[in-house]
Amino acid sequence: MGEGVRKFWGWGVEGEGPGPEQARGIGKILSTRFGVDLDLASPPRIEDVTLPRPRIAPPPALATLCSETTFDRASHTYGKSYRDIVRGHARRFEHPPDFVARPRGEADVVRLLDWAGSAGVAVVPYGGGSSVVGGVACETGGGYAGVVSLDLGAMGRVLEIDRVSRAARIEAGVLGPALEAQIRPHGMTLRHYPQSFEFSTLGGWIATRSGGHYATLYTHIDEFVEGLRIVTPTGVVETRRLPGSGAGPSPDRLFIGSEGILGVITEAWMRLQDRPVFRAQASVRFDGPDAFVRGSSAVRRLAQSGLHPTNCRLLDPGEAATSGASSAPGEAVLVLGFESADHPLDAWMARALELCRDAGGAAPEGSGATGRGDAAPRDAAAGAWRDAFLKAPYLRDTLVCLGVLSETFETAVTWDRFEAFHAGVMQAAQEAVTRVCGTGSVACRFTHAYPDGPAPYYTVLAPARRGGELAQWAEIKAAATEAILRLGGTITHHHSVGRDHRSGYDRERPDGFARALSAAKSALDPAWTLNPGVLIDRG
Repeated sequence: MGEGVRKFWGWGVEGEGPGPEQARGIGKILSTRFGVDLDLASPPRIEDVTLPRPRIAPPPALATLCSETTFDRASHTYGKSYRDIVRGHARRFEHPPDFVARPRGEADVVRLLDWAGSAGVAVVPYGGGSSVVGGVACETGGGYAGVVSLDLGAMGRVLEIDRVSRAARIEAGVLGPALEAQIRPHGMTLRHYPQSFEFSTLGGWIATRSGGHYATLYTHIDEFVEGLRIVTPTGVVETRRLPGSGAGPSPDRLFIGSEGILGVITEAWMRLQDRPVFRAQASVRFDGPDAFVRGSSAVRRLAQSGLHPTNCRLLDPGEAATSGASSAPGEAVLVLGFESADHPLDAWMARALELCRDAGGAAPEGSGATGRGDAAPRDAAAGAWRDAFLKAPYLRDTLVCLGVLSETFETAVTWDRFEAFHAGVMQAAQEAVTRVCGTGSVACRFTHAYPDGPAPYYTVLAPARRGGELAQWAEIKAAATEAILRLGGTITHHHSVGRDHRSGYDRERPDGFARALSAAKSALDPAWTLNPGVLIDRG
C-alpha cells in the first residue's frame, strides 16, 4: 500500500481506483439515477500544468532540502477536499508554494522557520496532504514575500519504544502504514486508522485532532498523546511525558488540533496497545419507515452500556444501499464489532446483540460469532461497508471526472437533540442539493458514538455543472453549515477546520477563547508566518 507515484491532483497513487471502463460504468449508473447524461473527462497530466514562477528562492544553506519542480509544487498546492480535487482536475494551480522544503530532522525545521520569519515568508506545515477542508492549501493571502510548503515526510522514524509502559517516541512525519510496520515486531499497535491512514501522518493526525478506528471510547488521536515536541518560531516547546496530570491547563491540548498555526510538531510520545487477538463482527438490520431512528436508539444503548465496541457504525438506507451492506431496500444497517488482545468476546457480543434486538433490530440467533486470529469471523455486510469505505477517496476522483458533486460533512450532537437535528439537517441539505443541482441525494451514517451523543456523517451526491462546481458546492455547504449550527451541532467532528469550515468555526468558538488563541499565536509566532488563514486571522 502507498507505493508508486502519488497523484499530483487527486487521491492516492496513479493507476489505483476505477479504470476508464469502470468509470464509464459508474457514469451510466449515475446517469440513470439522476436522469442526466454524464460524460467522463480525462484526468490532468503534469505536462498540462503551468505554474507561476517562484517569487523567492531558498537560501543556499537550505537549498538541498528544497524542490521547485512542477510536480512537487503542484502536488503541494492543495489538500484533498472536493474544492481541491475540482481545481486540480481543471488544471487550476493559481497559488502554488514557491518551493517545497523537506527537513531531515528537527534542526532543519528550526533553520527553515528562522529564515522564513526573517524573510517574511509564510510556511504551511504539510504531513500527508490529505486534508479535506483546505487545511494545507497554500492560499495564504497577501502580505508575504512567498510561501513554503514544509513537508515532514522525511521525518518518519520510531525513535524509542517503552514496552513496559506501552508507549513510543515517534517522528511526526511517519505515514500510517510505516508507523505500524515499525512497532509491529514489538507486538504493539497505535490502532488509529482514519480513512486517510495510508496517506496521512502522525503529526497531521495530532494537528487536526483526527478521528480514527474506534467508534467508541478511543475515538480521537487525543486519547493516545502522552507528550509532544513542537518547533515554534520562538523556540522549541516540549511537554512532559506523563500518563495524566492535574497541573493547570494541559500544554498538549494547546497544540492538539492547532492545525500548524502555533508550531510544527516534530515528535510525539504516543500510547500504544497490544495487538488485538480476539475479534467479533456482526451486522444488525432495521427496516420500516423509522429504520434509522430505531437504529440510532440501538447505538445509544450500546454507547451507554460500557461495552465499548470498536465498530458501531450505523448506515441509513441510502448509505447502506450505496455501500452494498443492505439486503433489502429501505434497510438501515448497524455494523458492529469488538476486538481484544486479552480475552474472548462472546459475552460482549451477546449482550450487544441483545441491546440491538431490544431496540427493534434483526440479528438472527447465532450471528455475531467470535473468533481468534485468522479464525475470526467475517461478516458480509461489515466487509462490504469496509471495502466501500477504503475505496471512497479514489471513487471521488472518478466522480469529479464524471462531473458529479461528491461532498461530505460531519458533526456531533447530544442524543436528546438528535432526531430533530437529523431531520432538520437532512431537509436543509436535500433542499439545497435539489435547488442547486436539480437532483441528487443526501445520506447519513454514524462514524462514532458517545454516551451523550452520536457523530453523524452526511454524504452528498449530485450532478454538477461543468465550470460551476465550486459555486454549487459553496451554496450547498453554506446551507448545511447554517443548519448544523442553528440546530446545535459542531461544525466538524473529526475533519478539522482548515479554510472550508472557518465561517462555522468563527461562530462556534467562544469570543474569549478566540482572544486567548490569538494571544497564543502572537506569543509563539510573532510574525504570523505559520499557516495564515487557518483557525484565526491576524487582528
